[in-house]
Amino acid sequence: MTFKKILIANRGEIALRIHRACQEMGIGTVAIHSTADSEAMHVRLANESVCIGPAAAKDSYLKIPAILSAATISAVDAIHPGVGFLSENAEFAAMVEEHHFAFIGPTPEHIRIMGDKITAKETIKNLGIPVVPGSEGTLTSLKEALKSAEHIGYPVIIKATSGGGGKGMKVAYNSSELEESLRLAKSEASVNFGNDEVYLEKYLGKPRHIEVQIIADTFGNVLHLGERDCSLQRRHQKVWEEAPSPALDETRRVQLGEMVRQAISKMGYRGVGTLEFLYEKGKFYFIEMNTRLQVEHPITEMITGIDLVREQIRVAMGKPLTLRQEDIKFLGHAIECRINAEHPETFMPSPGRITEYHTPGGLGVRVDSGLYSGYQILPYYDSLVSKLIVHGDNRQQCIQRLRRALDEYVISGVETLLPLHKRLATEPDVIAGQYDIHWLEKMLKGEVDQAA
Repeated sequence: MTFKKILIANRGEIALRIHRACQEMGIGTVAIHSTADSEAMHVRLANESVCIGPAAAKDSYLKIPAILSAATISAVDAIHPGVGFLSENAEFAAMVEEHHFAFIGPTPEHIRIMGDKITAKETIKNLGIPVVPGSEGTLTSLKEALKSAEHIGYPVIIKATSGGGGKGMKVAYNSSELEESLRLAKSEASVNFGNDEVYLEKYLGKPRHIEVQIIADTFGNVLHLGERDCSLQRRHQKVWEEAPSPALDETRRVQLGEMVRQAISKMGYRGVGTLEFLYEKGKFYFIEMNTRLQVEHPITEMITGIDLVREQIRVAMGKPLTLRQEDIKFLGHAIECRINAEHPETFMPSPGRITEYHTPGGLGVRVDSGLYSGYQILPYYDSLVSKLIVHGDNRQQCIQRLRRALDEYVISGVETLLPLHKRLATEPDVIAGQYDIHWLEKMLKGEVDQAA
């Protein structure tokens, strides 16, 4: 099978990223957009574009009938869901295939299994991967939550079964806090996911957040493309990612990659995916699997030289992977900074018009962004507007190159996280690679020893 035209069911920098991969493969693109996004860069560059609704995402980018109608009138062969929006919606994936379009992603069944955190944990556990100690299934009452927490040991974290992005997650350090944390988590889960089911896990003290990128074809071939360290987070939202992780030695790196590769092979998985772990005291604990492209996929591309979007598309065409695991070489170090249109201290969203825009350049510097001078950053969508990705021969060179790139990057007219990343690139703990998932929030509260 060969695709002649692909509809990109997303917006912003990821839609532009997918468009570029398609262009290099000689595949035409169709951009969908809301009325507010008519001047977006991916819409300007796509071969065709279709307006699918008003500004609000629920009336446009999340409206399945509108997207399928756009695919039909454009006569596309396939639909790429990008990240966010409908990218991990099993119903959408199934409907795409029912309408005789190829879905550039996993099977609806695998999306469904991994989309429910309880089912995902049980599935992965049965494949031989350790998981964080937690409740047996969803919590049906406060009494059950108290009993489970007592068995696991405090502190515990309550999580939404349909969760993601840090929503529906609350920590309780003792039984008196558990009741309120449970109520808040269920309420937040209901609002964000339309499902208030939650479960409970042991809350680890100082873990790293480490994830493994995989890709699998329909012929039983599976590759792992190394790990990424995503421990620098605020409210469970990733801010800075790097590959490889400065916390792992070569023995643990090989052990983790092979463990994941074998598990995914047993699953019969298709396409790209990422298994996420908490890592503490030499042990890995699975927390979730993302059945889509990750925002931070460029750092994996930088150290492997593999175009993940291209490989996604090839797998969806029914083609086999052209590489074997022994062919994968990890070269150098890469860091990605998420540049959000937010105030660098309060993190309040900062929509507005870009008055001046200049991207950094030079060897090993990549910018994935749909911004341009005069572009209007809209208040309706996610505040991520750019990703600065830097590669070096080693971590030290990578950080030095990152500092230079951050100094060159100019985005005027709105507040961004550029000043925060400039600070992170000079923090002693970050330079030493000695941080955990709580470190950034402690730094922002002034609780990090600057002389460390």
